[in-house]
Amino acid sequence: MISFINAYCTFGADAGVKNLNFSIDDGEFVFVTGPSGAGKSTLLRLIYMDLFPEKGKVLIRDYDSSRIKDREIPYLRRKVGMIFQDFQLLKDRNVYQNVALALYVSHYKMREIKSRVYDILNQVGLGHRVHHRPSELSGGEQQRVAIARALVKEPIVLLADEPTGNLDPRVSVELINLLSKINQGGTAVIVATHNYSLIPRVPGARLIQVSEGQITSIT
Repeated sequence: MISFINAYCTFGADAGVKNLNFSIDDGEFVFVTGPSGAGKSTLLRLIYMDLFPEKGKVLIRDYDSSRIKDREIPYLRRKVGMIFQDFQLLKDRNVYQNVALALYVSHYKMREIKSRVYDILNQVGLGHRVHHRPSELSGGEQQRVAIARALVKEPIVLLADEPTGNLDPRVSVELINLLSKINQGGTAVIVATHNYSLIPRVPGARLIQVSEGQITSIT
């Protein structure tokens, strides 16, 4: 489903990624680990096609980073959900509106938007918080809204960039359990983290270790 072929990318102060050659299959759960600046976020941004490799290419199903056109990128991102560490929720909108926005801009019908949003919010345990704004939610609840927003498009893969970085240990475990449950439903999940204690929480997950922009091991 996702393949890196001789991919090389540098970006700002990040170590970037260098000469990556590996694939991730449909339905896998993958942890990408390594210290800050190792290239974890860059790897996820290459999958999201927010960044493009200077050499080589990244393949996501039928999308090829070396040939994709600007007008095709929004269609790719309907298939790739992204969860950010800082949530990136709209403070002036409630939970329902934050999650529905991705469907509004994709011109879904109102009836389908309502059905999808309520269904996904119930799945992440926030069906009772639909009218609350982000400032009225805990950090863990805000992260669940971010997950719901990424999932409402029914992506084939869910990317999570340090999703537990701002959460306490108990909430972090709850969040990883939720991502594992989502994965069991057939969605591939890729989590970039430096919190190694979370890895045993997902039996059978693959582990990709990154250091100074290069993969040091894949298990």
